[in-house]
Amino acid sequence: MKALLLALVLTGSVALAAPVPALQHSAMPAPTATLEQRVAGLEAYIANSDPQQSLKGPNGAIPAGLTMDSVGVPGPGHNGWMMICSALVLFMTLPGLALFYGGLVRRKNVLSVLAQCFGIAALVTILWWAVGYSLVFAPGMSWTSLRPGATVLGDFRYAFLQNVGSAPNPDYAYWVSHNVFAMYQLMFAIITPALIIGAVAERIRFGAVLLFVGLWMFVIYFPLAHMIWGVDGAMNGVWNDKAVVKAIDFAGGTVVHMSSGWSALILCMMLGRRIGFGKEKMPPHSMVLCMVGTGMLWVGWYGFNAGSAVGADGVAATAFLSTTLATAIASGTWTFAEWLHSGKCSVLGFCSGAVAGLVVITPACGFVNATGAVIIGVFAGIIPYFAVVKMKAIFGYDDALDTFGVHAVGGTIGAFLTGVLARLDVNPHLATNLSRIVGKTLWIEQLKAIGITLFLAITGTLIVGSIVRWATGLRPSPENESLGLDLAEHGEEAYIL
Repeated sequence: MKALLLALVLTGSVALAAPVPALQHSAMPAPTATLEQRVAGLEAYIANSDPQQSLKGPNGAIPAGLTMDSVGVPGPGHNGWMMICSALVLFMTLPGLALFYGGLVRRKNVLSVLAQCFGIAALVTILWWAVGYSLVFAPGMSWTSLRPGATVLGDFRYAFLQNVGSAPNPDYAYWVSHNVFAMYQLMFAIITPALIIGAVAERIRFGAVLLFVGLWMFVIYFPLAHMIWGVDGAMNGVWNDKAVVKAIDFAGGTVVHMSSGWSALILCMMLGRRIGFGKEKMPPHSMVLCMVGTGMLWVGWYGFNAGSAVGADGVAATAFLSTTLATAIASGTWTFAEWLHSGKCSVLGFCSGAVAGLVVITPACGFVNATGAVIIGVFAGIIPYFAVVKMKAIFGYDDALDTFGVHAVGGTIGAFLTGVLARLDVNPHLATNLSRIVGKTLWIEQLKAIGITLFLAITGTLIVGSIVRWATGLRPSPENESLGLDLAEHGEEAYIL
C-alpha cells in the first residue's frame, strides 16, 4: 500500500511540474458570400455597377474578409468594349484628323500636318506615361485644393503608370481594367492638342508645335481634365459632392473642345496671318481626303462619346444614339444654311456641319434624350456656321481650318446646352449629387465651368506661346513658308507627279 501511495504522489508531482500548453484559439473562418450575394455580383456586372454593394451590411460596411470572385476583376464585355473604344479614339487622330486637316491645307503643306499629328501622339504618350495620367486621375494633391476634397491636380501615385494594373480602379470603373482606362484616356489627351494645329496650319514650325504642346499639357490640359473628371476634381459635379463648381461634361466639351479651340484662337493671333492671306485664294487641295477624314472622325467619335460611359451599358447606348442624331442634323442644317447664303451645297459644308455636330453633342451625349440631341444638332449647324462664315471675316483672324469657329464656339455652346437639356431620367448618375439642380439651375454651374475654362485656356496659351516664341520662335522664315513646310521642314513631298 505504501508503495502504491508513493507512486501516485510521484506521478502527480511530475504532472504538476510539466509545462501546461497554451490554450489554442482556433482562427475564426473568413465569412463567405451567400448565393444571393454572388448572384447580385453577377447582376452588378450586367448593370455596370458596384459588385461589392451586396456585401455591405446595414451600416454600409463590408465585414472583414468578406469577398467573392467577381470583386476586383475586369468584366470581359466591358473591358473588351473599352479597348475597342480606345482604338476608335486613336483612329480619330491617326488617320482621321490627319486626313481631315491634310485635305484642307494646300498641297505643299500636307505632310507637315500629318507629321504634327504623329509628333503630338508620340510626345503626349510619353508625358502620359511619365506623369500625365497621375496628374489627371490620381486623387488630388492637398496643396492644390480649392477647398477640402476639391482639387486641381492629382498626386504622383500613378507616375510612370506604377500601380496601374489589370484590376479595375473603382474610383472610375468597377469592370474595366485600370490600365485599359488609362489608355482610353490617353487617346483623349492625344487628340486635344492636335486639334489646335488646325488654326495655325501652314505657318508654324514643327519644333515649335512640340514645345508648345509639351508645355500646354501641363499648364492647361492636365489641371482642367482633373478638375472636370478627377475623382476629387473641383468641377466634377457628377461624382464629387465636395466640388466647388458642380458642372457636368460627359465626354469633353470643356476639357477637349473649349480648351483646344480657345487656345487655337490665341495662338493663331500670336502667329499672325499666313503670307498672302486675304490677297490670294487658299482653297483645300483635296476635298476627297477631307471627306474621308470626316467619315473616320464620325466613326471614331462613337468611341469618344459612347465609350465615356466606361462600360457597355444603357448610358453608352444613350450616347450612341444622341451622337448619331446631333451629327446628322447638324450636317444637314449647316448645308441648308450654306444653300440659303450661297445657293450651293458643298462637300465642305457637309463635313464642317458633321464635325460641328460631333463637337456640340460631346458634353451632353450621355445626359440628353433624343429630342435634346435634335435641338443640339440644330444649334450646332447654325451658330458655328455663322462663326466660320461671318465672324472670321468681321474680325480678320486667320483661323486656317476653322478650329476656333467649330471647336471653341461649338464646345462653348455644347457646355451651356448640356446644363439646359440634361435629364435625370436619361442618366441616373446625375441623381448622385445633382438631383436638386438638374433641370433648374445646372446651367449656372455650366456657365461657371465655361468661365474657368476660358480663363485657363486664354491666359495659359498666352504664357506658353510667349515662352515658345522667346525660346525657339514660332514661325518659319518667309522663304520656307512660301516654299511649303513639307519640303522646308520634312524634306518630302506629298505628291510627286
